[in-house]
Amino acid sequence: MQQLHIALLQMNSCDRDQVANLVKGELFCRRAQAMGADIALFPEMWNVGYSPAQPLPEGADTPEDNLWKAPEKWQNHEELAARGMPDPDIVWQGQAIARDSSFIRHFQQLARELQMAIALTYLEAWPGAPRNSVSLIDRHGEIVLTYAKMHTCAFSWNEAALTPGNTVEVCSLDTAQGPIQVGAMICYDREFPETARLLMLQGAEIILVPNACELEINRLTQFRTRAYENMVGVAMANYAAPQQNGHSIAFDGIAYGPQGSRDMLLIEAGEGEGIYIASFDLEALRDFRLREALGNTFRRPHLYGALTETQTQYPFIRVNAQGKHFKV
Repeated sequence: MQQLHIALLQMNSCDRDQVANLVKGELFCRRAQAMGADIALFPEMWNVGYSPAQPLPEGADTPEDNLWKAPEKWQNHEELAARGMPDPDIVWQGQAIARDSSFIRHFQQLARELQMAIALTYLEAWPGAPRNSVSLIDRHGEIVLTYAKMHTCAFSWNEAALTPGNTVEVCSLDTAQGPIQVGAMICYDREFPETARLLMLQGAEIILVPNACELEINRLTQFRTRAYENMVGVAMANYAAPQQNGHSIAFDGIAYGPQGSRDMLLIEAGEGEGIYIASFDLEALRDFRLREALGNTFRRPHLYGALTETQTQYPFIRVNAQGKHFKV
């Protein structure tokens, strides 16, 4: 039996203290390796603990104060309209790091030492506004995949000051269990079925998902659906309480067994800090994908033209305070 062990590193960060986050991240990686992990997965934007340099304006974290709203919802919000859009140089204030930074190189060396892959998340330096990224470092210390969050939360103050990614990729990750096809998406990406579907179409067997938001019944059920509809294993690491609410989770993507329908849940954490190991049976997953009718088996993509239309219709039109329409 080929068992792939993914460690969900459910932690609280040390806010914007990157040195402290490095030290804590290393400690959890070492503990994960001692528990038998093949991959250690960090929560979203770990180097800065998903903590902007500029505090949110008062009320800016409520749906009523979204930066992009239906035109009707801007009525009687003159004070919000005067606020304008966030400046990346102010919101993130030089916290972004490059892929060749000492922070990244430290975890490359650690992965090589531990012979364990590490999915490291960080605020990535980029021309213009920074990106929200994850780099998958293999057990030899090489970066084999870097993905930038494609569906940034453009309605929110923090993420409106980020550059969205524009592609998804799948890599072949060398592990002690042999090569595995791995992709990644980040937090809000999982709320769009297209992200996981694109990864499945590119051959992903396992999808890694760093997260930084409350995981409640609807989001957890939605995440289960991403595994079911694509016949892929999915693993998500969230921040612990009180920074978020934990509930890091993994599903193995195998919806049916010899006895019929089965629960795909591998593990769900509580709210506290900890390392939670999700063990994927790769042989069973690969066999399931050969015999079941989900994923890319009986799709009719020639009928899906509307999925690539860029024009938005009512009631999904969103505008900013100046009346400019949100466009992809």
